[in-house]
Formats: sequence, C-alpha cells, structure tokens
Amino acid sequence: MSLPATTRVAIVGAGPTGLTLALTLAGAGVDFVLLDRQAEGANTSRAAVVHARTLEVLDELDPATSAELVRRGTAVTRFRIRDGARPLAAVSFDGLPTAHSYALMVPQDQTEAVLLGRLHALGHEVHRPYEVTAVTQDAAGVTLTTATGETLRAAYAVGADGMHSTVREAAGIGFTGSAYEESFVLADVTMDWAPGPREVSLTFGAAGLTVVAPLPGGRYRVVATVDDAPAEPGLPFVQALLDARAPAQATVTDVVWSSRFRVHHRVADHYRAGRLLLAGDAAHVHSPAGGQGMNTGIQDGHALGRALGATPATATATGTGTHEALDAYEATRRPVALRVVALTDRMTRIATTRNPALRAVRNTLLPLLARVPALNKRLATELAELNYR
Repeated sequence: MSLPATTRVAIVGAGPTGLTLALTLAGAGVDFVLLDRQAEGANTSRAAVVHARTLEVLDELDPATSAELVRRGTAVTRFRIRDGARPLAAVSFDGLPTAHSYALMVPQDQTEAVLLGRLHALGHEVHRPYEVTAVTQDAAGVTLTTATGETLRAAYAVGADGMHSTVREAAGIGFTGSAYEESFVLADVTMDWAPGPREVSLTFGAAGLTVVAPLPGGRYRVVATVDDAPAEPGLPFVQALLDARAPAQATVTDVVWSSRFRVHHRVADHYRAGRLLLAGDAAHVHSPAGGQGMNTGIQDGHALGRALGATPATATATGTGTHEALDAYEATRRPVALRVVALTDRMTRIATTRNPALRAVRNTLLPLLARVPALNKRLATELAELNYR
C-alpha cells in the first residue's frame, strides 16, 4: 500500500502492541497509519501466553476478538514449580476476580492474526514493507522517512518497533539495564510429556531454568536458559536438555520451530519525548519468565490509544497545550514496566541460582509459602497482571 502524506498518529511496528494501539485508535475515530518493515506478519509462535488482564483489555476493545483468541488457545489454570523432578509449589489461577481465571496458551502468530482480522474488519490495513529510517519532530509535528525515501507527516509518532527502536533512538531516550549472561532457547515441539497438558511446568536446576507449557494442537513450548546453544536447536539438543533437567519426563518426537536469543532487562528512561512516544518492547524488555512481555505491550498499546484518543486534535505536544492524558500515560505505564522487569528478574535469578545454600533455602521456603492461600493468590494475581488494571 502507498503511504498517505499525512496522518494524526504514525505507529511504527505492527506486532501485538502496534495492532492493539491501532485498534484502540480506530475505536476512538482517530486517524492513524500503521507501518511495519516486514513484508508479512509473524508466522512463528514466539510469545505463547495471554494473561487475564490482557484478555480483559481485548474484551473492552471487542468481545468477539477476545472470544476468538480464547477459541484458538488452551486454557491452563496452574503453574507447577519443580526442582528437577521434585515438586515444590503450584500457583493456581482458579478463583481470581476476573472472567478469565486462567492463562491462555496461544502462539503469537495466532494472537497477531486475530488482532489483524479485527483491524481488517474495521476497514484498516498495515502498510508493508516500510522500514522507517529517520524520525524528526518540530513544534508542529513529526516527519518519518522510509528506506525508500518516502515521507509521512504526523502529529505524533509511536515506537512499537521493538528493542532496537528507531523511534526511541530518534527521541534520544535512554534504555537503562543490562543483558543476562545466559542465552535462552525457545522450541515448539511434539512430545510425550509426563506432567501432561493441564499445567505449565517451571523447573529449577543448577543448569538453569526450564519451562514447559502446553500449546494448542498437542504441542508444547520449551523455554530454557543455557550457557551456549546452537542458533536453531534441533531435536537431539532439546531431548538432551530435557533429559538432563527433567529426567524420564519427556520423549520429543519433532521440533516444529526453535530459536536462540539473548535476553536483556531494560526500561526506557521515559515513554515520551515531545511528540514521540514508546510502547511495548521499545519501552521495556525482560526475561520471558512468567510470560509477561507481550501482555505488558498489549496493555501499553491500549492505554496509549486511549490517551491519544482523549487528546484534542488542536492540542500541542509541548507546553501548556499538552493534554494531561499523554502525560499520564508514562506516569501510569512506566511503573508497571519497572515492576514487571523486577518480578521477572527475581524469578529468573531465583530459578537459575547455582549457590547450593541459596537453592536449599529456596526449596525449603517455596513449598511452605505456596501453602498460604493469600500468598498463592497474590502471586497468581501478579502473574495474571490483574494488579495493573
């Protein structure tokens, strides 16, 4: 699609965050252009869990959209924590104060397909492939320039363009944090898995954290920290990993998709610089422990869309004309990101500690704490992101 000359809001990045922002703006009647550098949307699973608060947000946008996502996914009501084969604790989502008292296991490509289908139903498209290479702002607006030399003029530009955000760099916003020493392996597999498909299994061990979660269609998602892994881990690698960390629990028959990546824990110093705003991975990245990343990004997109929808077209981006809703976006959402990064960092470090004394303390305390109903519910509420309403 050819780019229009002007729009009110330019959204760079058409992942779940950018799509949710676009849907929120469409519902508010705000003109926008959604651009993405990829020729087509995601066709790999990547993020694989949608939590309760995210489903509530999608309910607000369009109940039929959230219902379709639920139809495509697998609802899981329990996270089981183990040290090797030894059960330590179980976190239950049953009874949480929400219509979605479960974690919905659904591959990211399906989440994006459902959101994109709703966008199409509202008469909008993603402009592809347009790689934004330069972003400049002035008192009257923002100019985006693509790799092919085309330009788009907007009142505001939103970076939903991931960890290496062009918009964030153009805004001069710092991205404070660091990287974990370990790499992470993702693999979608078919296998015989002894714990079965009714729970997400988090296994601690001296070798690292291992997560096994059921996916629709009888598949499982494996996430593991490793010191060194091939770029595309194959069946022998995944089988050996599970043999070492969950002995006699898994027989892998096929690796459908796999990837290796490095994980950072970082939060943008600000979510806004004048007319430039950030959301999703452009604003925060962290460990995949707990499956919080995409969920936090979708909620960013919804919150920012509401703020932009509440901002009069006549408001300026700086000075006394700034609408309070845009200032409130950072004040509301950045503390959430800081809290999520802190939670996932604690989970990762607790799970991957190799200190024998700390492991002994962890393995003694966790079963005791998990038996306290109030603490169990508190952790489930935090993982479900219901505290961020």
